[in-house]
This record gives sequence, C-alpha cells and structure tokens, in this order.
Amino acid sequence: MAPMEDVTDTVFRQIICSIGRPDVMFTEFANVEAILHGDLQRLKFTDSERPLVTQIWGTDPQKFYQAAVIVKKLGFDGIDINLGCPVKDVVKQGACSAMIGDRDRVREIISATREAGLPVSVKTRIGTKKIVTNEWIGFLLTQNLAAITVHGRTVAEKSAVPVHWEEIGKAVSLRNQSESKTLIIGNGDVDSIENGKLKMENYGVDGVMIGRGVLSNPAVFADRELSRNQRFQLLFQHINLWDQTWGTRKNFTVIKKFIKAYVNGFIGASLIRQELIATHNLLELKTKLRSMVSYKI
Repeated sequence: MAPMEDVTDTVFRQIICSIGRPDVMFTEFANVEAILHGDLQRLKFTDSERPLVTQIWGTDPQKFYQAAVIVKKLGFDGIDINLGCPVKDVVKQGACSAMIGDRDRVREIISATREAGLPVSVKTRIGTKKIVTNEWIGFLLTQNLAAITVHGRTVAEKSAVPVHWEEIGKAVSLRNQSESKTLIIGNGDVDSIENGKLKMENYGVDGVMIGRGVLSNPAVFADRELSRNQRFQLLFQHINLWDQTWGTRKNFTVIKKFIKAYVNGFIGASLIRQELIATHNLLELKTKLRSMVSYKI
C-alpha cells in the first residue's frame, strides 16, 4: 500500500489489515526535521501493521542519518526516501521530486540513511518536465537500494495523464541488464489485484504499489468488494479507532478524507457522503451515521 499524506496513518493501516493486508505498508511522509524535533505522530504504529516501512523526506544528508537512527530504534522494518512528491510547497524547499537528477545530493542522502542499518528504498518518478528513465533510474540502480518504486509519470504530469507503464518496464530492463539486485515496484493507476498481476506479467516488475485504489475499495488487497453495510461498519470502526488513537490531537477535517473511501459504490452514496462531510466533530459524525444505517456501535 502506497504512502499517502493524511491517509496511511496507523488507524487506516489497522483497518486495512483487518480486511485483507498488503505485503508491505508505508507510513505517511515524515519530515526528517520534524522527527529530530520529537514530532513522531506520523511514526506511530502497532506490531499488527508490520512489515512496515517509514517514508521520510528532507534535504540534509546528516539529518537523514539522524532521523534514520530514530526510525530504527522505533522498530521499523525499512526506510523509504521520498524522491517523487510533486507538491509545490515541498518542491520549493528543494526536497522530494526536486532532487530528481541531483545525483550528488541523492547519493549522499542514500549513503547517510543506510548508515543507520535498515534496508533503504526510494520512491520516485520518471522525470521532472521530461521523461529521463534511462538516466535517472539507471543512476539509482547503482546505489545498492533494496527497492525502487517507480511512479510512471513525470512531476509536471502529476496524475493528469495515463501512467507510462512502458517506462516502468524500461526500469525493469535496466535492472536486468545490470548486476543490481534491487527490486522494481511499479506504481500508478493500479486499482485491483487482477490489474496488478497483469502489470507484473506485462512489464516484469517485482511487485505493484496501490495508492488511490484503496481509497475507492478498502478491501482491494483482499481482492473483493464490500457491501454497503460492511462499508458503514468499517467507517464506524475507523471513527472509533481514530478517537481512541488521536482524540483531539488531529484535526477533525482529516477524517473526512476517509468518508469517501467507505461511502461509495452503492445507490445514494453521494448524498450520504455530503451529509456526513457536513458534520463538524466526531460525535456529530457518529450521530449522523447512526441515523442513516442499521449498524450499531
């Protein structure tokens, strides 16, 4: 399951595990500066979510090392370096996708992160404004990474165009032609296990990463669809676990992202979502949800 901002926290990961777990899960994006200042909220997890990889981002190699040491002490199974996020505020800092092509800086960051002693992977894109798969992925394959997750779009394309899966296949060919043992994970527009297996067969990737697909079907890794009642039940479970885990430490508006994940795919879902999203706190949300369904907490 892909790392997604304000989505893949410990609560959502636990819910996904209760339905049908993926092989590996990732945290939200954790900034190395925040980790060093003791802000570990994004790194909260339970053993039931393992194997679990934390995804970190920043610009300073030394801070990557220091953050990686903390991550290892917390018990994570691996570290993923975010070299693909296209969000403008992040890119302006020179981080994530802004480092595509910056070989010296990236080499230092990977080396520094690896010193902490955990397996290190990278998630990236195939270029910034133009496709540079050969040059960029070719370079990353020389860095002794455990895995490279390739999102098959450029930074400029964001998610506005179909994924260039042929470029992801090219990354596999580059790996096969080299002496690298790095796994290549394909990412982009995979919304089912069937689709993922097809991508593996057609492009030779070692695995696929599913992101937005889990937001339309939380049971995607169980390879099944959920009934209307099951979706409401999961939303109740999510709300309760959210309350137990975060209380008031997280802004209530964040939980509204999950309403669409659970309340979709059946007649009347759109109207129900509108009413639920219009609520202002957890109690109001629970009350409104109870009035709509037969399921009781």
